[in-house]
Amino acid sequence: MNKKEVRNRLKDKKGFTLIELLVVMVIIGLIAALVGPNIFKNLGKGQQKAARAQIELLGQVLDSYRLDVGNYPTTSEGLNALITSSGAEGWDGPYLKKTKVPLDPWKHPYHYQSPGTNGDYDLFSYGADNAPGGEGDSKDIASWE
Repeated sequence: MNKKEVRNRLKDKKGFTLIELLVVMVIIGLIAALVGPNIFKNLGKGQQKAARAQIELLGQVLDSYRLDVGNYPTTSEGLNALITSSGAEGWDGPYLKKTKVPLDPWKHPYHYQSPGTNGDYDLFSYGADNAPGGEGDSKDIASWE
């Protein structure tokens, strides 16, 4: 093969130029910059909804425990009383199907107090920051709200 044939074959090869690749990468970057914040904003809302649903379900399980035993687990017994008997008369558990009490969507344990300051019991999550108060993802989610 001579030099002329090699040049002709190289010219015939299809491919992308560096400029074309850079333009595509810039477009992908712009789309990610516009769509990304909306996705993360909705992710936080989903976690809060999941925490509310878990608190509601745990409240129903606590009510079943109270119907069997006659009272809610004390603060010292905690939510573990729903899984393991503390010797309470009438205990007909485990009340949760899993072997562990679920964590909130931010991987923190739920806070439980009985008797509570807002009712027979208080069950709550401090949100993403795991500290009292907060706004947005860090907003507290409680059983009495």
